[in-house]
Amino acid sequence: MLNDPRIDRLAGVLLRHSLNLDKGDIFQVNASIAAKPLVAAIFREAATMGVFPVIRWQDDEIGRLSYDLLTVGDADTARFLERSNQWEITRWQDIKANLALRAPENDQENSGVPREKLQMTGKAGEPLQRLIIDERQWALFYWPTPAQAQKAGLSNSDYFDFVLDVSLIDYDRLYAAEQVLARRMEQADQLRIVAPGTDLTFSIRGLPVVCCYGRRNVPDGEVYTAPVRDSVNGRITYNVPSNMWGQTYKNVSLEFADGKIVQASCDGDNDALNRIFDADEGARYVGEFSFGVNPLIRRPIGSTLFDEKIAGSIHFTPGAAYARADNGNKSMIHWDLIQIQRSDYGGGEVWFDGELIRRDGLFVPEELQGLNG
Repeated sequence: MLNDPRIDRLAGVLLRHSLNLDKGDIFQVNASIAAKPLVAAIFREAATMGVFPVIRWQDDEIGRLSYDLLTVGDADTARFLERSNQWEITRWQDIKANLALRAPENDQENSGVPREKLQMTGKAGEPLQRLIIDERQWALFYWPTPAQAQKAGLSNSDYFDFVLDVSLIDYDRLYAAEQVLARRMEQADQLRIVAPGTDLTFSIRGLPVVCCYGRRNVPDGEVYTAPVRDSVNGRITYNVPSNMWGQTYKNVSLEFADGKIVQASCDGDNDALNRIFDADEGARYVGEFSFGVNPLIRRPIGSTLFDEKIAGSIHFTPGAAYARADNGNKSMIHWDLIQIQRSDYGGGEVWFDGELIRRDGLFVPEELQGLNG
């Protein structure tokens, strides 16, 4: 697998298509050690392009141990977090893009870290994250690992093939189909989502719509906007498990009133769930609404990067809005919670201004059926 020519193709997609680098550009690669075969391919590709990667190796276990150094409410800890983030902001004045290559071995690694420490570090790093996300080019890829293969219920080789297949789709063709949906969304005002445990209404009037086709995430395949911040009313129940702060939550159900989450529950630890939404004021409001449209991703595999692109899905995201579709909501949280609406997952409907746009995961209007896979 490590000599697979698709790895070199993937490196080309990431540097040329996703990061859109030009000769002389400096970019950062944040990579897990397990992703070394792809990092090597990226360096080879960089040499042909005349661009300069700066590598930063990461390890989840060492990352968890770093939290042991921090004390909530301690002046020295606060000074360290402030200075270290300021150092990074200074570095980023000369860096054009960031490529994050993660290779998860245990997505529960941070489950034992006190929530207060996670919130503290997240808040301290917010200016840096906003700089990278909103003002720099960036891309994210998950290198396939045995742990992720096991979670997906696949052999290592089958999972490796799956990841490369869904990542190397024809992004130009996908973009052309996405643009048709984006135009329909730009014309819409009131949306209604109906599904098991779900009857939700909100407005997207006046908000920009963004097509995602490998420029940020690989794999990709979504079309997103944001709801008018105070317009969300009703209830939504998500049928895809999701991880946040080192803990997995199933069947998350949220009730909204005038944009705000007023009740949150799940199959499990409701107190822990609500502590996430109490992280700051914006965590109880929604910053993104999106359609998943990657035709080759058909079921959850336990990784949001893949699951949010599932054909026939939506995600409705508590927390910060993206700058490209900004409804004004700010938060340290951005939690892509996903609902699959295909008939094999219970079905569902999306309506634009009283018109049925998608039923059971399939777009109804003829001009949108190119996204049905």
